[in-house]
Amino acid sequence: MFDYTAPEKLLKNRVILITGAGNGIGRAAAMDCSRLGATVILLGRTLEKLEAVYDEIESAGHGQPAIYPLDLRNAKDEDYIELAEILEGEFGHLDGLLHNASILGQLTPISNYESRTWRLVMHVNVTAPFMMTQALLPLLEKSEDASVIFTSSSVGVQGKAYWGAYSASKFATEGLAQVLAEETENTSKIRVNIINPGATRTNMRAQAYPGEDPALNLAPEDIMPAYQYLLGPDSLGITGQRFNAQEMPKPQKEEAKITDEDSKVTDDKSKKS
Repeated sequence: MFDYTAPEKLLKNRVILITGAGNGIGRAAAMDCSRLGATVILLGRTLEKLEAVYDEIESAGHGQPAIYPLDLRNAKDEDYIELAEILEGEFGHLDGLLHNASILGQLTPISNYESRTWRLVMHVNVTAPFMMTQALLPLLEKSEDASVIFTSSSVGVQGKAYWGAYSASKFATEGLAQVLAEETENTSKIRVNIINPGATRTNMRAQAYPGEDPALNLAPEDIMPAYQYLLGPDSLGITGQRFNAQEMPKPQKEEAKITDEDSKVTDDKSKKS
């Protein structure tokens, strides 16, 4: 498990946007960030789910979150520009951006993969995070130490048969994060990192492994230390890293760059997505 214990109110006065905040890891991250003092922007496709998380946060006595319904499947440039304008008017800056939303697509051989599904997976998992990040960069630049987190998978560093567009999209996500990390490393206060959550008790995991006992996997709440560390000030100066939320210890400052060794995935890890 990732070795980090968050100080109380680690994220006080921080504004953090989380995509896919209506359930699973996004919901757990929203609850946890709120507990640690952040103002959380809940972004997702289903308003009812976002409202349920909003109510949970308020019932727990944490700070008031914000809700921003947005369907990444068909959002256009102007939708992301509008998002940035609204957030600027409401908050003035953005301290954290967690790209958590993804879709699985089909688990089938490439020879059988539907091109329409392929395009949709690549759009939601890669193009949408690119467009959102680009639109929100000016707000992130206004933060004293902004953090951007992209969500990947073991199949994003080692391709796996039948994982098709999902695997390809996570390879692209890794590349996008690495490019942005290098572009911002010496020119801004923004740090960019990648998290592989590992096998976690989520709806996507159940969809990918319908015969698996969910109790064998960690709950989303169990893997929050990696997210806490990267969204908080203790990770200042850490950029371009890839973290396995269930396996990696806290990195040292001098090991901030992704290395070939960091990116290797053993056969034991390849079963985790």
